[in-house]
Amino acid sequence: MKYIKKNSEPADFIQWKQRASDDWQPNWDNFQKPEKPIVLDALLLEQGHICCYCGQRITQESSHVEHFKPRTAYPELKLDYQNFLASCPGYPEEDELKNNQSKPLHKSCGQFKGGWYDPDLTVSPLQPDCASYFRYTGIGEIIASNDNAKSKAANATIVHLNLNYTKLQASRRSAIDGVLEGIELLTSDEVQTLIDSYDRLDASGQYVKFHTTVIYILQQFLT
Repeated sequence: MKYIKKNSEPADFIQWKQRASDDWQPNWDNFQKPEKPIVLDALLLEQGHICCYCGQRITQESSHVEHFKPRTAYPELKLDYQNFLASCPGYPEEDELKNNQSKPLHKSCGQFKGGWYDPDLTVSPLQPDCASYFRYTGIGEIIASNDNAKSKAANATIVHLNLNYTKLQASRRSAIDGVLEGIELLTSDEVQTLIDSYDRLDASGQYVKFHTTVIYILQQFLT
């Protein structure tokens, strides 16, 4: 999980909400085109085009507007941009792909999280130290930090977002394997240079997928 620094809400979204009158009120159901895609684009930009929870690469077509604090429990935040994140749609099963189902069963991240939120246990990508709650293994597993003060929340978040779902873990492992090829030939300074390169947005404004996973693994090779 990577810290997300929120920007100001898009001007078009502000103007849309300001159209409220006795005859019309903005709400989640009428929050559609063109305002919703504009908001999603803004979220993708501030997140570097990676999922707010798992870190896989996402696009306008492969993401949705996620309410960090669920709109069912916090209706006053339904249209609060500061409560919006961009999340991946999860991973479909093989039989769903074969059957060309347009809406696969969601297995991780925002769709799996649903209405779960606990102020004491939900690790938020909006908190600057969120990455420190987690560690990663060479096989792509995400595990809790060694810090006892953080481990309970980390474990709860891993479970409630299903962050060790089989396909997600396999994707992280693939990213790890790719970056570790030839790592033993690099000096510590060269590894640090590699880390620095992954910690920057590329020319398209995107982070490398599984950004925090890759950086965590590389840091283990610093001496």
